[in-house]
Amino acid sequence: MGEIIINRRRYQVAKADEEMSLLRYLRARLGLTGTKNGCEEGVCGACTVIVDGAPRRSCRLKVEAVLGREILTIEGVEAEDGRLHPIQEAFVEAGAIQCGFCTPGMILTSYALLSKNLNPTREAIRKALSGNLCRCTGYQQIVDAVELAARKMRDTGFVARTLSKGDTV
Repeated sequence: MGEIIINRRRYQVAKADEEMSLLRYLRARLGLTGTKNGCEEGVCGACTVIVDGAPRRSCRLKVEAVLGREILTIEGVEAEDGRLHPIQEAFVEAGAIQCGFCTPGMILTSYALLSKNLNPTREAIRKALSGNLCRCTGYQQIVDAVELAARKMRDTGFVARTLSKGDTV
């Protein structure tokens, strides 16, 4: 039995679940359905989660590969009091949500980018998001949203929450 940290909470993983894809584990075992199943081939980005600070395709990761690592899903992005994260706010304000299917992956990819660079160029934003497919927005609103989120985060001195070492499940 291994341990996994998801959205700042620790979970014990049954040995039988270690061979599952992280995507399936999140959705079926933990009920975290914000991570979407788009292609199951790692191409579309709908299943993107953050693993130790980097965006990763959860459909291509086995649970055993992320034991002991820290994972962030879209459910863990909002503030503890339920307020939206500045990136989520910016996506809504810029009209970058459309049907919403790709939105969790786009937001998490943006989260990883803005965690490292609060002054990205439009080209850097496009490059970071190049592995995330959207069929609705045409990407302009998404790039605008990431720029807006970066500005909001800079202006407010926003700091992302981290794991509370005592949280366990």
